[in-house]
Amino acid sequence: MSQPRELGFCLTSPKVYQWIPGVNSQKKQMCFDWGPGEMLVCETSFNKKEKSEMVASCPFIHIIRKDIDVYSKILRKLFNESHGIFVGLQRIEEELTGKSRKAQLVRVSKNYRSVIRACMEEMHQFAVADKDSAIGRQFSSQVSILSAMELIWNLCEILFIEVAPAGPLLLYLLDWVRLHVCEVDSLSADVLGSENPSKHESFWNLVTTLVLQGRLDEARQMLSKEADSNPTSAGMCRVLGDLMRTMPILSPGNTQTLTELELRWQHWHEECERHLQDGTFASNPHLESLCKVLLGDDAALLEHKELLSNWYHFLVTRLLYSQPTVKPMDLHLYAQSSLDLFLGGESSPEPLDNILMAAFEFDIHQVIKECSIALSNWWFVAHLTDLLDHCKLLQSHNLYFGSNMREFLLLEYASGLFAHHSLWQLGVDYCDHCPELGRVSLELHIERIPLTTEQKALKVLRVCEQRQMTEQVRSICKVLAMKAVRNNRLGSALSWSIRAKDAAFATLVSDRFLRDYCERGCFSDLDLIDNLGPAMMLSDRLTFLGKYREFHRLYGEKCFVDAASLLLSLMTSQIAPRSFWMTLLTDALPLLEQKQVIFSAEQTYELLRCLEDLTSGRPLCGEPDAQQLQDDDIETTKVEILRLALARNLARSIIKEGSLEGS
Repeated sequence: MSQPRELGFCLTSPKVYQWIPGVNSQKKQMCFDWGPGEMLVCETSFNKKEKSEMVASCPFIHIIRKDIDVYSKILRKLFNESHGIFVGLQRIEEELTGKSRKAQLVRVSKNYRSVIRACMEEMHQFAVADKDSAIGRQFSSQVSILSAMELIWNLCEILFIEVAPAGPLLLYLLDWVRLHVCEVDSLSADVLGSENPSKHESFWNLVTTLVLQGRLDEARQMLSKEADSNPTSAGMCRVLGDLMRTMPILSPGNTQTLTELELRWQHWHEECERHLQDGTFASNPHLESLCKVLLGDDAALLEHKELLSNWYHFLVTRLLYSQPTVKPMDLHLYAQSSLDLFLGGESSPEPLDNILMAAFEFDIHQVIKECSIALSNWWFVAHLTDLLDHCKLLQSHNLYFGSNMREFLLLEYASGLFAHHSLWQLGVDYCDHCPELGRVSLELHIERIPLTTEQKALKVLRVCEQRQMTEQVRSICKVLAMKAVRNNRLGSALSWSIRAKDAAFATLVSDRFLRDYCERGCFSDLDLIDNLGPAMMLSDRLTFLGKYREFHRLYGEKCFVDAASLLLSLMTSQIAPRSFWMTLLTDALPLLEQKQVIFSAEQTYELLRCLEDLTSGRPLCGEPDAQQLQDDDIETTKVEILRLALARNLARSIIKEGSLEGS
């Protein structure tokens, strides 16, 4: 059997097909069958066009897992941490409204992002440590995917959860770009760590990048270093620095209106344009280029395409220097034009580009759809959709097969968790919080969990019992009882069959106990049998087992009269299996040979009748027709001894009872 293979592809790469070695689809057809978390693929000999060869070219069954990420140790931390956040989110009180509810939802979103980032940083460390190996490359690919996931989530948080209005919207977008385009920090450390930063080969790249990200205070500090080392450009650096300092920005807590900001920004923009037209920076191309950037000139910005690195960075920089008060409803127009300008017709948008564009268009369902297609597991879309649903943004979207989008995605994600040997416990909580189809899904998945240890089985049972899943409890107990029987652990098997309330299986196990007793002369698991209590009423055979053990206990305590009455009642009530009658009659021998008369005449007659029924081969009502004793010399000897003992006891009991009557 082949090793499991992964289905899925990197967020920023085209779809990768998984080739199965030895398969020639031109000659052979493949059959497959989906399980809860994986697919079995094998070759068939069927060919509808022509008679196919009977020799298999690919004699293997391949296992293809649809959610391989649950087997990554690092990503398991992501699943575990986010599970706690998810459960906490479900407990947010419905009465919380307005700003308090919004603040709580934003906090939850930030918690999700912090978990993604922590996982990404740990994955990055492993990637650096094994950078030359295949595993290292795999880690690097996963880091890219996690980074893209955080990028998308952060944008959705700004647009759909924060619902930032015009003005503050740009500040959020600037923070978004700075967080995810962070190469400038390492570049800054490199330049500032040199002897003469202004002479460093990357000095102007650093200044330009700081301006492109709106980090104008840091850019001014760098310009001051240029002014100190180059007196001829000191005046120009001071003028450009003043332009950067006086640029109007709507800062948090600022009380000015958007109209006031637009007027101030217009005056500032005209001043920048005047300096450019007057040739203030003509003698220094770097400073002149920076002034053009401040004016939001598209051509000037595209000259620094390599420093921008991606179109959404280009978009935010354009907005900062040309439309600082952009309204949310207009974002998609600028986003589309920025994407077109940045790509320039040289390449087509990647999956990540399509997702971000859908977000800028405020098309939540398209974002979820694109992410579902691009990502190799359901974690991201399930948790994002759940959060957006709590924001009351998906209430009207139901799927055609009766479920809503939130439930569908959560249950798909949970199905992948159930395929894992320990993460299945997380999947239970996700099902619990899906009111429509969660219960049904849980019932289907819980029965398929491999019960590899008794400890795990008890956990699964606890889950079922807490949710009153009676059928699943019975099914699991049956499986465990069967395993115990195969391993000859009769006590455990009986315990599981009682817990399952399975009368037929309890009968089967009771028969095994009785057979073992006949072979060994003693019972195993006495504690269990002695404490059956009301459970012995589950089946007649189990009742007999419990009562037969009670007979032995009474005999051991020398309560001979009570033991004799119980033994006789077991035989006459037809609870005892016919095959065990000889054993019961043999157990009566020591009581028959006691000095004191234990069995009365009437009881002795009953024992004689039972012996004759057994030896004549006449079956009782409801018992199978079986003759095992007539030709067996040993059994014949037992029968003769029993008849002699019964005759002697009958004579003794008649004399005793006659004497009592005479007196």
